[in-house]
Amino acid sequence: MLREFELDMPGNLQETLARLPGGTLLAGGTNLLVDLRARREDAERLIWLGNIDGFRDIKIEDGRVIIGGGTTIGDLLRNPAMAEAAPSLVAAARVFGGQMVRNQATVAGNVCSGSPAADTVPPLLSLDAEVHLTCSTGSRTVPLNDFYTGFKTNQRKHDELVTGLSWAAPGPHTANLFYKLARRKGDAITVVGVAVTVTRDGDRCTEARIALGAVGPTVFRAKDAEAMLTGEPLADDLIDSAARKAMEESSPIDDLRASADYRRHCIHVLTRRLLKQAWEDAA
Repeated sequence: MLREFELDMPGNLQETLARLPGGTLLAGGTNLLVDLRARREDAERLIWLGNIDGFRDIKIEDGRVIIGGGTTIGDLLRNPAMAEAAPSLVAAARVFGGQMVRNQATVAGNVCSGSPAADTVPPLLSLDAEVHLTCSTGSRTVPLNDFYTGFKTNQRKHDELVTGLSWAAPGPHTANLFYKLARRKGDAITVVGVAVTVTRDGDRCTEARIALGAVGPTVFRAKDAEAMLTGEPLADDLIDSAARKAMEESSPIDDLRASADYRRHCIHVLTRRLLKQAWEDAA
């Protein structure tokens, strides 16, 4: 049973911001309500975000994708433009929880939860996404790559709301891929998540991003591995070396889902596989 709490339902963005801090934000609630029931969270006042105008909008303007802070996983799947604007994010959305969870869970909520196994974060990192934060006195933008400060901690202040996320849509000769390894196909927590973006110009890689989930205290970019690829033709031996470097940059743990050694092995295998596929697709 849930403890008693006050439900605050402001009518617009300004009213919502005026009530911060002092309450716990409620959007999809797919994490929060479970944690409240399990007594992992203790909230006396919940602030409902469902009345904010345009909070679930998805826009593509001048080659840049902008999604509102209330955009759900299901919204991504129902928008046909997202298949080209964020291929890895759509791939993650397809294997995110069950259908009812996808209809409620928000992308921003998944990002803010800070779980190392968050499914949407590796794709967003591979797309070089930015987080848009708003408070009653102004707004700021933080690169997602700099957003996390540690395990389940981030740069959002108590008086701020994530009003959206944005990234540049992949251009020509760019491939963006994601793979989730879990103990079953659907409704399962990630064992290892890998997202890659590769851009090529002729026979050389001009940009590479490798994002890894569930193998460290936060989702992170394997920047040393990325540096090995930039400016180089991606021959099989270089791809294998970069995948091994990504494995070395990780710090997985043993838990009920997998051992640390198994996770390291999977990082190497999946990163190598995705980089090779992305290099071919980017041609």
